[in-house]
Amino acid sequence: MTPVKSFADRRHSLAWQMQEGVAIIPTAPEHLRNRDAHYPYRFDSYFYYLTGFTEPEAVLVIVAGPVDGVSKHILFCREKNAEREIWDGYRYGPEAAREAFGFDEAYSISALDEQLPKLIAGQPAIYYSLGHDAAWDRRVVGWINEVRQQVRSGLTPPEDIRDIRRLLDEMRLFKSPEELQVMRQAARISAGAHQHVMRKTRVGMREYEVEAELLREFRRHGAQAPAYTLIVAGGANACVLHYVENKDRLNEGELLLIDAGCELDGYASDITRTFPVNGKFSAAQKDLYELVLYAQAAAIAEVRPGNSWDAPHNAAIAVLSQGFIEYGLCRGSLEEVVETEGYKRFYMHRTGHWLGLDVHDAGEYKQNGRWRALLPGMTLTVEPGCYIRPADDVPAHFHNIGIRIEDDVTVTEEGCEVLTSAAPKMVDEIEELMRRRKSK
Repeated sequence: MTPVKSFADRRHSLAWQMQEGVAIIPTAPEHLRNRDAHYPYRFDSYFYYLTGFTEPEAVLVIVAGPVDGVSKHILFCREKNAEREIWDGYRYGPEAAREAFGFDEAYSISALDEQLPKLIAGQPAIYYSLGHDAAWDRRVVGWINEVRQQVRSGLTPPEDIRDIRRLLDEMRLFKSPEELQVMRQAARISAGAHQHVMRKTRVGMREYEVEAELLREFRRHGAQAPAYTLIVAGGANACVLHYVENKDRLNEGELLLIDAGCELDGYASDITRTFPVNGKFSAAQKDLYELVLYAQAAAIAEVRPGNSWDAPHNAAIAVLSQGFIEYGLCRGSLEEVVETEGYKRFYMHRTGHWLGLDVHDAGEYKQNGRWRALLPGMTLTVEPGCYIRPADDVPAHFHNIGIRIEDDVTVTEEGCEVLTSAAPKMVDEIEELMRRRKSK
């Protein structure tokens, strides 16, 4: 659990970067699933990053002072309501939330429209995620217009609306020790779930049975939810990158690709493993699997301070392309296959993404048109793969083989740390783990 002080420190850091102006950061709304039933609530990541507050119907306002760094942090949230707490559970209310989360002031969310024009009047700028939500855009413009209508009283509206995400994305890109502690635990839970299903999987099971085992392990070990819709793809389904139906039978001789990670205290893990349903790789499956494994090792070796974001991807492409040539999937020299992107027929996605509060986390990949340098604290996935669909010019023994191997990796001062290393991925350790299941 992240200490309350860490959230306050982030707010102070944001205010210092703003220097002057008002930041408005609402949390996510609740969403109806159908009729009067809601989807499980998930707070907005930017809002949570600055507050640690998980209730809906809340807004953070930061009023930054001049360059001396003085700022005021204000929470608007739901009032205490004994009747609603009977139905929906505990709510803090403004006063308890102010004390528990370290805000300077707290008000009822019903006071937002009254208070915001007062707070933005005379300020040079509003920091807000313009364009993210049309309803909020209209509301912010309404507050500005309300101030503008009082110019004869000496009030002046803000001249600029600046995108708060530009500052927050850069802050979120570098994970603190407290954040990494949570992410390591999320990774451990997810890695354990992958081990569990390797032991449980049998020919004849349905993909959704495996999914159920993953979800059970996530919750059993304290994770609040999956970090994304899980992919449990047997056989040809693994060649569909975002396959989420998870309904088909697992058959003899097929591989099973599982892309599954839990969310713990807001932070995502993201692991993909591929293994044989019957516990033993065929020769063709092993060839392609080890090719992807070598590509991932080459990519992880490039995750170190000073290397560009693109370095792991380029390393994976080189290994995969050479393998595709050797196995008759691509033709030409390595340079030709890379230059013409001939490898994209079998490997069409990039090798990773930032990871944190969002599974595809905040942060720019390029700066001034160039891939940015990796630095300590950045956390990313490394996930090469190959996806071989049937075609006349593809050897038949490779048909319908889909493989992806994905780990979560943090850049350190010396190189990198693989957070998800406890999830088996070597051929011999997978086969040994699955062989032991048969003796039980």
